[in-house]
Amino acid sequence: MTVLCLERALLPEGWAERVTLRLDPEGRIAAVEPGKGEGEPVRGIVVPGLVNLHSHAFQRAMAGLAEVAGPGEDSFWSWREVMYRFLARLGPEDVEAIATFAYAEMLEAGFTAVGEFHYLHHDPEGRPYAEPAELALRHVEAARASGIGLTLLPSFYAHGDVGGAPASPGQRRFLCDLELFGRIHEAAARAVGTLPGGRIGIAPHSIRAVTPEELRRLAELFPEGPVHVHASEQPREVEACRAVHGTTPIALIADTIGLPERLCPIHGTHATEAERKALAGSAAVLGLCPITEANLGDGIFPAAAFRREGGRFGVGSDSNVEIDAAAELRQLEYAQRLALGRRNCLAEPGRSTGRVLFEAALEGGARALDRGPVGLRPGASADLVILDSDHPDLFGRADDRLLDGWIFCAGKGAVREVRVRGRRVVEAGRHVAKDAILARYRATLARLLT
Repeated sequence: MTVLCLERALLPEGWAERVTLRLDPEGRIAAVEPGKGEGEPVRGIVVPGLVNLHSHAFQRAMAGLAEVAGPGEDSFWSWREVMYRFLARLGPEDVEAIATFAYAEMLEAGFTAVGEFHYLHHDPEGRPYAEPAELALRHVEAARASGIGLTLLPSFYAHGDVGGAPASPGQRRFLCDLELFGRIHEAAARAVGTLPGGRIGIAPHSIRAVTPEELRRLAELFPEGPVHVHASEQPREVEACRAVHGTTPIALIADTIGLPERLCPIHGTHATEAERKALAGSAAVLGLCPITEANLGDGIFPAAAFRREGGRFGVGSDSNVEIDAAAELRQLEYAQRLALGRRNCLAEPGRSTGRVLFEAALEGGARALDRGPVGLRPGASADLVILDSDHPDLFGRADDRLLDGWIFCAGKGAVREVRVRGRRVVEAGRHVAKDAILARYRATLARLLT
């Protein structure tokens, strides 16, 4: 049994010193003993690893490539065309190299698990590979190489727009019927099962890509595991759904499969007040991606009102234009400040905003990805983020002020060490295999961007 002594740690009941953590052979926490002081010393400030509930890993390699103003008004839709052109050249080796690099960066930034919303299935001509799950399996290998916890969410994508419209050429690499999707999911599930703590779910892409009948059938065919779906990210999407179905995307999803605990609508930016309250009153978790939503000009979800109503949320890095767990939480709070014209919007009076953001994202993200017990408690995976207590933005601070300093000031620069299931994957702020991962990533970019 591995035994660690945490100098200072955030436990579910609060901050504690000289915490003895006993781990079982599979890297789960067997016992937590505050004040005991036994085991291998772990210096610094120890917090549980956060969950990144929404990632499209391949988009990491196009970060910064869509920042040139077009002839018209740029939006999500013009960005999407850049993305379609970029992915047209990606092969399996490229996908694996990019995902491995992105996952290593996530670990360096304080994320210890990721939900990979995987919709890039086929070759550049839209033909299934000999192994239809080829690209899903590449993400499994990327998770294995990096050491991050993986919940793989193969995406069902059948149409080009609301109402079953034909797909565009740019979407041909995504398309499946239910039979082909079943084969992809089956192979992906087998592969994910070989990872420590690996999980599998499904991701009906959106009401643009999936009809209500297909959504209902998917929920029936796959009755267990997370269900993630993009919903109400853009006004145009909401308007199209109203025109075809006479209702909005979130309302249509709720009417079709309900709002169960395993459901995670992604974005929800343009949800109506009634939809927001319905989500808040349900067991579902809303997936927010604050940096990507800002980058794409999506809009601002009213998270402060949602939290007051009891809503659950987690955060994701989505397009991976920037990967930083603290920065996602900071952007979430700052967007509310800009929208509402006041400060500390997501915390109750007298509470630390950093602590509130951190704990809400920790619990919500773990639930959305079916990660099991979370935090430094018995039964949970020993996923530890160790912050540098000598960092200028953390030095001299105590307890919740440490979280405020990390989230609102230091960001990923304060992450000194990371352990997943007790195994060290980041040391001195750098992934333990970074040299090899970075060399492969650079070689991939050299070919793709030539």
